[in-house]
Amino acid sequence: MSSIYNFDKIISRYQTDSVKWSMAERIFGEKDILPMWVADMDFPIAKEITGAIKQRAEHEIYGYAVPGPKIFEAVISRMKKKYGWKVKPEWIAFTPGVVPAIYAAVKAFTMPGDEIIIQSPVYRPFWSAVTDNGCQPVNNQLKLFQDRYEIDIAALEDAFRFSRHSGLVPSQARVKMMILCSPHNPVGRVWTKDELMRIGETVLKNNAILIADEIHAEILFNGSTHTPVASISPELEHCSLTCISPSKAFNIAGLSASAVIIPNPELRKQFNNAKNGIVPMVNSFGLVALEAAYCFGDQWLAECLHYLQENLDFLMDFFQKRIPHIKVIQPEGTYLVWLDCNGLGLTNMELRNLIRKKARLGLEDGFTFGPGGEGFQRMNIACPRSILTEALERLETAVNKI
Repeated sequence: MSSIYNFDKIISRYQTDSVKWSMAERIFGEKDILPMWVADMDFPIAKEITGAIKQRAEHEIYGYAVPGPKIFEAVISRMKKKYGWKVKPEWIAFTPGVVPAIYAAVKAFTMPGDEIIIQSPVYRPFWSAVTDNGCQPVNNQLKLFQDRYEIDIAALEDAFRFSRHSGLVPSQARVKMMILCSPHNPVGRVWTKDELMRIGETVLKNNAILIADEIHAEILFNGSTHTPVASISPELEHCSLTCISPSKAFNIAGLSASAVIIPNPELRKQFNNAKNGIVPMVNSFGLVALEAAYCFGDQWLAECLHYLQENLDFLMDFFQKRIPHIKVIQPEGTYLVWLDCNGLGLTNMELRNLIRKKARLGLEDGFTFGPGGEGFQRMNIACPRSILTEALERLETAVNKI
């Protein structure tokens, strides 16, 4: 495809307060670390977003901001255009990120001691959002079957029926909520509509609340299709909170702008009450960037997805031919690749040592994502291909030495 953006261009992110780059040496304890951990891209953002931010900056006053009608319309139009989901403006709340929204949701709808279902291996803040609010995580661990992860629906149903921590009988079980990662970070699954329907049926049957983190919804590979779980039926809309953001797909995570779609007015009231005084407002630059991304960023996104697909194809071929002892769990979505390193026969700490000290790579240890992550590493491939090539060659050299 013809391109107006150069995703091969290397842009130094040092001296920009970048968590990904500036903190890599401190986090991983080694010099000359190539950071491929934090989930943001090493690509310049869409010109339309940059232009909108510059225009806003020219106003010279940066006071408190409140989302105006155009911001609401940007979210509504995006949901209708991408998924055919008709969202009403009063359903939408704004937060400075999905993680604060999940924390606020747990605070709003649970009491200390309540149980919340999550599906490991999964994004680490899911665990802390549960435990930091005094609740108990109940793990519906994903199953790896023929190099593809699946949901254990039978185990999910059991998790709702039988309390894992309180010892209560089924009718008194205290599972109040499920947090769903869709598309899933780190395993890269884009759940099918049928899978989502089965999850939804289970949640509805048990009168629970479903929190859906759909932040990676627009980063899809090989024709995968994302379905917002709340869009499946009015019943699921009524019990769901859907967390969305342009931050991952358009590389504007540092601007901290997200939306939470809550059709149920009572749940929306509880959520807003819970976040008041704790979760701050979205700043004016974040709101401007959100609107520009959703309204004018499609050309950039199409080119970015094409480049990411080529990165993924390159990586898959590299591992198959040159590092066959590490198995790639091919992602259907996200730009995060889940690497099965169990074939190397190393303990978690030995694998960490290999990655950090021998390969000098900053990857995410799989075991930190919970049960099922042991022996895995998560790699961010949203970078120029020359950086990806260097990372893979570093890994190949380190693996060959063992």
